[in-house]
Amino acid sequence: MVLPLVRVQNQLILTRILQNAAQPSPPFDKSLLELHANSWRTILPDGACEGSLACSTCHVIVMDMEYYNKLEEPTDEENDMLDLAFALTETSRLGCQVIAKPELDGVRLAIPAATRNFAVDGYVPKPH
Repeated sequence: MVLPLVRVQNQLILTRILQNAAQPSPPFDKSLLELHANSWRTILPDGACEGSLACSTCHVIVMDMEYYNKLEEPTDEENDMLDLAFALTETSRLGCQVIAKPELDGVRLAIPAATRNFAVDGYVPKPH
């Protein structure tokens, strides 16, 4: 299976598509930002810190509490970045911190209308 993000009226839906036998196994245990780096930036404004948990530009809103409850608890660092996010909700998460797993098949993610990017010119993200 491959888990692509599909844009549907300002929402992303994690969908399952069967792979043929020649393709590699599904890329679970990676963040949504890692899995979809090429298409993600055409959907969201950007992943300014490249997943280093230093911005909130990959902010998404999990539309269904059922799926939100399947996610691991956000870390203090993620919560700190979410505090800076535009249009924060109870089910807000950072796409770089949402890890793809089979039980998230079908999750709906809303995209906030705007984002805040506090990175300045010359900023180089450093992984934690």
